[in-house]
Amino acid sequence: MSNNDWPLSLPPFPPDYRASGLLLHVTSLPSAYGIGDVGPSAFDWIDQLQEAGQSWWQALPLGPTGYGNSPYQPLSSFAGNELLVSPESLIEDGLLRADDYSHHSFSRAVDYDAVIPFKRQLLETAWTNFKHGARRDLRVAFDEFRHAEAHWLDDYGLFRALKFKYSGSYYLEWPAEFVQRVPAALTRARGELSDRIEQVCFAQFLLFQQGERLKKYANERGVRLIGDLPFFVSPDSSDVWANPDLFLLDDHLHPSFVGGVPPDYFSADGQLWGNPVYDWEAHQRTGFRWCIDRVRALLSHVDAIRLDHFRGFAAAWHVPAGASTAKAGHWVPGPGAEFFSAVRKELGGLPFFAEDLGVITPDVCELRDQFHIPGTRVLQFAFDGNPENPHLPQHYVSNLVAYTGTHDNNTTRGWFEKLQGQSRQRVWKYLNRREGDSREVTTALMQTVWSSAAALAMAPLQDVLNLGGEARMNLPGRVGGNWHWRCNEEMLSAPAFEQLRDLTQATNRWR
Repeated sequence: MSNNDWPLSLPPFPPDYRASGLLLHVTSLPSAYGIGDVGPSAFDWIDQLQEAGQSWWQALPLGPTGYGNSPYQPLSSFAGNELLVSPESLIEDGLLRADDYSHHSFSRAVDYDAVIPFKRQLLETAWTNFKHGARRDLRVAFDEFRHAEAHWLDDYGLFRALKFKYSGSYYLEWPAEFVQRVPAALTRARGELSDRIEQVCFAQFLLFQQGERLKKYANERGVRLIGDLPFFVSPDSSDVWANPDLFLLDDHLHPSFVGGVPPDYFSADGQLWGNPVYDWEAHQRTGFRWCIDRVRALLSHVDAIRLDHFRGFAAAWHVPAGASTAKAGHWVPGPGAEFFSAVRKELGGLPFFAEDLGVITPDVCELRDQFHIPGTRVLQFAFDGNPENPHLPQHYVSNLVAYTGTHDNNTTRGWFEKLQGQSRQRVWKYLNRREGDSREVTTALMQTVWSSAAALAMAPLQDVLNLGGEARMNLPGRVGGNWHWRCNEEMLSAPAFEQLRDLTQATNRWR
């Protein structure tokens, strides 16, 4: 089977499959509007990937961001981030006019404080134009969209309208009748806030339409899209508000336990994430319907899914609410094989690969391998001096996705420049090179990943461009300053893409 003949049902990888791709969040694309979107720059990016022989584009979670603008704390597991709607496409579709907005100048990085009100104003204008007769031919399609997505969109539209009414506050701070979802109060709110709800739904309709066009364009050019599904959901989300019975909450609807990870080499106190945890018995009684719908929703936008925090499907670290650190937590079994069997039965396959990083115990590996789900390796994690380190390429198998680094890592150049002493020497020794310029390391490590046995080799765009730590996307544990990095058009015309093309051909990863 050739790479082009491989079906979109995706992983596990066929034994002879070799391909490569790049990691770049949509928000990091060039744009005149302060943030990347699914408009012309995304189509240009697909062309760039195709010309460089890349078969995959991986983005971060696509949901509407809440706290800290983190894509891993979305306001919904089903909705898309309305900031990704393309103004150019709205103009082309006749929903905006060029004079509907004044031109703004934005910083090179994503300035959310400037972008959010700007994009919201554009979407309000598009909605107003639509209400007043622009593109009447879309009314039937919009109504059909609302009907098809009602199982999540009705609650999400009301959730966002109430959040707007109460100045963005955490939903547990709303009046009790809304927190507790008193039916009469919800009916009254739907009437009072109907225009705001319609506008929220219309923004989702526009984004889904634009995203569908982008996916079709990518697939026609042999580029497949990888989405990212967070294991937990945000505490302040329509997911928890509309489905409290699916989470372990107390009588006041506050989380009884929150997610995290136990103490390890990196943190003596562990990590306390604060996300509500699932009531898996409740999910089991429904045949995991909400979870399967969540997967299906993401698959309408992408071709394969990275399962974030895969180990949570085997067991997750539950910390009592109110604990000051994650030390007080304990392991609680996840849904395990029953969940993946239900998904496979419903969808006909398991288009997943596992983010199996962190504290990995034998039960996690057994669950992953039982369903032939590809695992993840990150080359930056390989150089601790342990010859059995699974991130060393000599231990790679075919059914893997191998990265130079991920969105949570520093750029490879930035990572190497922070190494000291023996750690730095181990890298040079592994590469069988004399110590030299740090800029040589990124190229050499990309060659190492691309030459490995892993079926899929991946690198962030920052590594292709050999950028330093200033281009880092996220620093886990840092409260602010994340998710801002953005490339520009000059970067996407860099000679580095010719080198990537040559490397991809030389390592037999050409699509």
